[in-house]
Amino acid sequence: MNSVKTTNKLSPVRCSLFAIPFILLSCTAPNGMQEPSDTPTSGEVNVVVDESYSMLFDTEIYTFQSLYVNAQVRAKFLAEKEALQALLTDSAKVAVINRTLTTEEKKQFEAKNLFPTETKIAEDAIAFVVNKENPDTNIAFEQMTRILAGKDTSWKQINPQSSLGGIRILFDNPNSSNSRYITQFNKESKLPENAFAVQSNPQVIDYVSKNKNAIGVISVNWISDRDDNTSRGFLKKIKVIGLSKAGAAGKYYKPYQAYIKTKDYPFCRDVYMISRQTRAGLGMGFVAFVAGDRGQRIILKMGLIPAIAPTRMVEIH
Repeated sequence: MNSVKTTNKLSPVRCSLFAIPFILLSCTAPNGMQEPSDTPTSGEVNVVVDESYSMLFDTEIYTFQSLYVNAQVRAKFLAEKEALQALLTDSAKVAVINRTLTTEEKKQFEAKNLFPTETKIAEDAIAFVVNKENPDTNIAFEQMTRILAGKDTSWKQINPQSSLGGIRILFDNPNSSNSRYITQFNKESKLPENAFAVQSNPQVIDYVSKNKNAIGVISVNWISDRDDNTSRGFLKKIKVIGLSKAGAAGKYYKPYQAYIKTKDYPFCRDVYMISRQTRAGLGMGFVAFVAGDRGQRIILKMGLIPAIAPTRMVEIH
């Protein structure tokens, strides 16, 4: 073997040469994989968002990246089932959906030694929209449940004077949270025979605006921000149905913030951010931002109910 000459002292040059490989090694995990370099306010992260909340999260992401210029949040807007699959396969670190994980889904993560955190960020609602020429804009809760179950399939069953014919129920996507919400509400495994699906909430609104006998099922997020040009444009094309509370026909509520908060509007739900990130990375940082004061103010501004009421400090002299 070749002998190696050693000394007790290293010159400054040798010290710097020794430090370079040490630094490089310190950035590498024991298995040879590069350690993640993101922090709560910098780096890159993939998130998946239920398409129902694309307008909301376009704004959340824009604001977050404006505040933290070294952060890049890459979002994909997908149907609920696709979003959860992306989270499970590690295609994304964070998912935004309107429910918590099921027991079976938690078991799938636990099999990978992962324990996702679920953070409630908002209260939302399902909105029902009809054509501008449909005169029936107030429907009793019991009537709506029969429509959604496929028991009342003609507008004449809602209003004997109606000439609109058969009811066509339209959803944004067969795998969406809206579709899943209605099937769970009906306690059925599938939608009624007169239900159809397109590919997005805007497509539902467009279809309803052109078909007098249609009733669309969308997330209220698409029509709740009265200051947004997109929301105002949608509201010009359709009418929003008011619903009574169960057993209280005669007084009707539209999915406005106040009635979502008081639960007078009957079709409400919660919105969650689910993170599989187990360290203080950008995924956790983005969740903390949305659940924090700035993020919650955006939710309030866009017509949903923030999970935590934003605070306002007033100094009195």
